[in-house]
Amino acid sequence: MANRSLFLKLLSAFVVFGAWEIAGRIPVSYAFPTFFESMAALFKMMFDGSLLAAYAETLKPLAIGILISAFLGIAIGLWIGLSGWFDWLFSPIFIVMQAAPLAALIPLLVMMYGIGLTSKVFVVCIMAMPVIVLNTAGAVRNTPSSLTEMGKSFLASKAEVITKIIVPAASPVIFSGLRLGISAGFIGAILSELKITPTGVGDIITYSRSIADYATMYAAIFSIIVLAVLFLNFLEKIEKFFFAGNVRGYASD
Repeated sequence: MANRSLFLKLLSAFVVFGAWEIAGRIPVSYAFPTFFESMAALFKMMFDGSLLAAYAETLKPLAIGILISAFLGIAIGLWIGLSGWFDWLFSPIFIVMQAAPLAALIPLLVMMYGIGLTSKVFVVCIMAMPVIVLNTAGAVRNTPSSLTEMGKSFLASKAEVITKIIVPAASPVIFSGLRLGISAGFIGAILSELKITPTGVGDIITYSRSIADYATMYAAIFSIIVLAVLFLNFLEKIEKFFFAGNVRGYASD
């Protein structure tokens, strides 16, 4: 099964990169480089240290924003899922946050918090937290009542019911929300660098586009995608380790 999963992943990558190379050679656009040109630019940035320096800037708001979103998002989601009153009061806020156009909110954040790290962290949180909160709340609300009733019949305390029954039962959906939220957080981190101040990987993308160095621009975008995929796979491993009994399979398998 593991070999089959690896084979399918490699085959999928081969098809996508092959199509990218063919599209670049046709070309579909003068601004669309080939896969090998983009990879050459990527390795050049890796070896001269510019990509590492860029990620040192990009990962600051991303890491802070994801940590805040994960801890507060899961905590608020649990509270919303467990309390009907809290659900009525706060769920609409996160639904609006998820639906609101982020580009329209960025100028307001800049006016309030400037163009520094704080604004960028807020952009990451606005992108990531609603997904985590709503998925966590939904998972908790949909925990089978038979499980909670069984726990109460065995004289489990409320804290034990939450930690030993509700959270493990809801863990697959909670981790799905984390993966989606972190994916949105990556988008928010790059968007903040493109819209607020051109720093980090966003600066590479903006500068490369301005001088028509499209291979470098696509290489920077590709590196973001690879980092996001690796991190999401890492989250899957964590879920499988802590909640082995609740693992239901992933598309990547």
